[in-house]
Amino acid sequence: MSRPRATASSFLISHNDMPAVVDAAVPENVQGGLASHLRRGDLFGRASSSFDGGDIAFIAVAGILVFLMVPGLAFLYSGLARRKSALTLVWAVAASNAVVIFQWWFWGYSLAFSPTATNGFIGNLRSFALRKVLSDPSPGSPLIPELLYSFYQMEFACVTVGILMGALVDRGRVMPAMIFTFVWMTLVYCPLACWAWNPNGWGYTWGVLDYAGGGPVEIGSGVSGLAYAWVLGRRSERELLNFRPHNVSFVYLGTAMLWFGWLGFNGGSAFGANLRAILAIWNSMLAAAMAGIVWCALDFRLERKYTMVGFCSGTIAGLVAATPASGYIPQWAAVVMGIVVGAVANYATKIKFLLRIDDALDLYAEHAIGGVIGLVFNALFADSELIALDGVNTSVPGGWIEGNWKQLYIQVAYIFATCGYSFVVTALIAKVIDLIPGLALRTPPEMEAIGMDDAQIGEFATDYIEVRRHYSDWTPSGDRKASDTKVSETDSRTPFAAGDRHGRPDLSAEGPKDGGRSHTPSTSRERSAERGLRWGRTSSDEGRAHFTAGDRHGGTELAPRDGNRSRSRGRAPELASINEKEHGEAEKHE
Repeated sequence: MSRPRATASSFLISHNDMPAVVDAAVPENVQGGLASHLRRGDLFGRASSSFDGGDIAFIAVAGILVFLMVPGLAFLYSGLARRKSALTLVWAVAASNAVVIFQWWFWGYSLAFSPTATNGFIGNLRSFALRKVLSDPSPGSPLIPELLYSFYQMEFACVTVGILMGALVDRGRVMPAMIFTFVWMTLVYCPLACWAWNPNGWGYTWGVLDYAGGGPVEIGSGVSGLAYAWVLGRRSERELLNFRPHNVSFVYLGTAMLWFGWLGFNGGSAFGANLRAILAIWNSMLAAAMAGIVWCALDFRLERKYTMVGFCSGTIAGLVAATPASGYIPQWAAVVMGIVVGAVANYATKIKFLLRIDDALDLYAEHAIGGVIGLVFNALFADSELIALDGVNTSVPGGWIEGNWKQLYIQVAYIFATCGYSFVVTALIAKVIDLIPGLALRTPPEMEAIGMDDAQIGEFATDYIEVRRHYSDWTPSGDRKASDTKVSETDSRTPFAAGDRHGRPDLSAEGPKDGGRSHTPSTSRERSAERGLRWGRTSSDEGRAHFTAGDRHGGTELAPRDGNRSRSRGRAPELASINEKEHGEAEKHE
């Protein structure tokens, strides 16, 4: 084929030795822009040709899978919490995710992975606002461009902070927690990530083996969660009494989403579509399965029940241990690791009682302890041949199984450094923010009593909770006369607390229904007896409050007529004393 020929009204621009004909009538500024665009496109073409499209696609999808872990954490925490505070944890996880995205773009990535910082502790602002972050090979691997690497690492940070938000349960204020999130990311997470993964970090240069974040992600979130809970203080003894998950289905849904996303978390940390990624996925599956079985078996030994929460807790502990180890150890070692972490993390849930720190969702037992076990297993069972499966890390030494005895003290020193730094700095940040006027981390006791959802969010995880708690705020008054109004069965003249599936009233403020109409007994004792038959209790709400529905602990929640909201998680002795008092008063009036 002959080359294009320039005429009097055209000229040639060369691109990749292939001339392009441009009309001379085109303005000079447009001609210059076109030439610059072609030269820049040539540069990008040469840069992108050094990366495999399959590797780029694999890590992009893996990063999206990691993002799925954020709503997974929200569902998990919502299910584990009391129902009156369930939505607050969903909000905290979602909002903290947004804060981390901005912080990571603003300066977080630069502080963690700036290639020009050489102090070994934290990066500089060379990549502020992701400047100069585009098509160069990433700090973590030459297989992917730095822009993709920054996105993938951002999702790690989002998950880490999402885990940390579990420390707020039942008493933490969400807005100060968002300010804490930005500061914590800057002063705790970014240094931890620099230590382990920045080529100039002290942990990286010393030879620490941390595949996908045993230090920055798991120890960082677990130990920091313990420190945050310590600063917040313990919940009231009434709130601690018989604390149980309010929605176990959400607990499993969140665990399943986490497990699914964790495969991208660990698999993608090979930074390419290679055999090491598949090994990490396999090890993650094995460790999670074995830990879930062991945890469930230990709970069965004590309670003779196959608890769903126990299985989910063990599964998460296994995935946590796989985070630093799945890309280093053989599959048989992953099986052993799952058994060990399932047992150790189960017993570690008792540490919070020894420390008297109200770590309600066991962040320390599952995440910190799981991360420690995974890092120790690297020292013992890391295999250099498996590490080299990515085609990049071909000279990384293994652990004790290959005679590398010093790896154990390297890993242990790294564990102590990350644990100590995370706890101390997190506690200092939380305490300083707590002292700032208007930024107290904890809600007042009266807000804790009514629940975080009502106190801070104004919405509820499930609508019927709002209706059943405060039905007197929106239903007609019970003493309204029906003589001038035709009332239907579903629009009774007396408010009722709950309806059956046929739309008929189940519980009434005035007593049981008779043919859709209310019937008012003559005495307080008769009203109490009728409610006892209907509700299985012997108590009266005459003159004080309506029993609307029992909570998940077998207690009651009270909504008084005067609109002042109060709560009483009554037990049998408390109800008996109320009965005696009210019956005595009724007899005096009679």
